[in-house]
Amino acid sequence: MNTRQAIIITACIALLAGPSACSASPEVLPTPTPALPTSTATVTFTPSPIPPTATPTPLTCLSQPGLVLQDVVSTTKPPQEFLIYLPPCYESFPEEHYPTLYLLHGQTYNQDQWVRLGAPAIADDLIHAERSMPFIMVFPDDRYWNSAAGPGFGDRLINDLIPYVDQNYRTVTDRQFRALGGLSRGGGWTVKLGLENPLLFGMLGLHSPAIFKDNAPYLDKIIKDLPQEQRPYLWMDIGDSDSELGNALLFEQVLTDHDYIHEFHRFAGEHSEAYWSSHAGEYLRWYTQVWQKISEGQ
Repeated sequence: MNTRQAIIITACIALLAGPSACSASPEVLPTPTPALPTSTATVTFTPSPIPPTATPTPLTCLSQPGLVLQDVVSTTKPPQEFLIYLPPCYESFPEEHYPTLYLLHGQTYNQDQWVRLGAPAIADDLIHAERSMPFIMVFPDDRYWNSAAGPGFGDRLINDLIPYVDQNYRTVTDRQFRALGGLSRGGGWTVKLGLENPLLFGMLGLHSPAIFKDNAPYLDKIIKDLPQEQRPYLWMDIGDSDSELGNALLFEQVLTDHDYIHEFHRFAGEHSEAYWSSHAGEYLRWYTQVWQKISEGQ
């Protein structure tokens, strides 16, 4: 049986309640401070009314932070570890289902990178301010990037992790409400896996992506052969002093040549966590704004 361990982010991530599938005792983690395709899914994000009682109790979860848990798909080799962010009131509204954002870390880092960069706190702020619908974030671990040959991270993500998350957490499974994004090497994974599996993802976010020049012909062919209606909406950004800038510009030209709908942003900065941290809010706002437009039928 798959196991998972609930870990509470203190200070900005307060314990709401562990999901029913998690049975391990929680441990405390330090908290950092920190056109579009038309979906056929019917998605609602307005919490169901709470039945009236003689002595109604205020729903305090609406002002509380979300919850970050640690979980693992134990059936893979190696086991696929990940962190997952559940939005405020996730446990209080058991009928609700949520869009899901998979965020991949850079090479030599692990699944806590996005947490350290402030993604959970940013999500809390967007949701509390009603600037975003509630959503789930998944932070997979790819520490075995230099391990021996065999089924790799990409296979585990597509064939094991996503089905596990959809089965054990209340996600909206329509592709338009599942997004994939990544930093550096995670951005390289994102463009490869996202274009190879266009029916799984409605959005791809490439943040300082490490796109190797040798991969250009392969990616060019995928994009050329991909029908317009199956193309995930795409964002790419990179710093003007980033060592990957040249390859990113070449890939952006490929997108333009094939009339691929995308946003490209060239900001000031280097290939560093300082750069990603300064733009993390923009990243999350982009994902959530696209979801909002889709849910409104725009």
